[in-house]
Amino acid sequence: MPYAFTEQGVAMLSSVLRSKRAVLVNVAIMRAFVRLREILSTNKALAEKFAELERRVESHDEHIHSLFEAIRQLMTPPEMPRRRIGFGQEGSK
Repeated sequence: MPYAFTEQGVAMLSSVLRSKRAVLVNVAIMRAFVRLREILSTNKALAEKFAELERRVESHDEHIHSLFEAIRQLMTPPEMPRRRIGFGQEGSK
């Protein structure tokens, strides 16, 4: 998963960081969230595409995980059958 803050995470971060730069960045991020919410609420087609993209990315995680699992299985060397040592019952009838 990508490292990203939710809108609530940014709000919580503002209570911890007190520098002038942190406050300015926090305000800019919060404005971006507000703007994104406004755009999504006014443009239903964009909201649907955004939801579709979110669903598609979620399924990619599952596919990538299964791909890595298949690669791991291919990387493990096959187990060779052990040869028996000594006399067997093959020669005697």
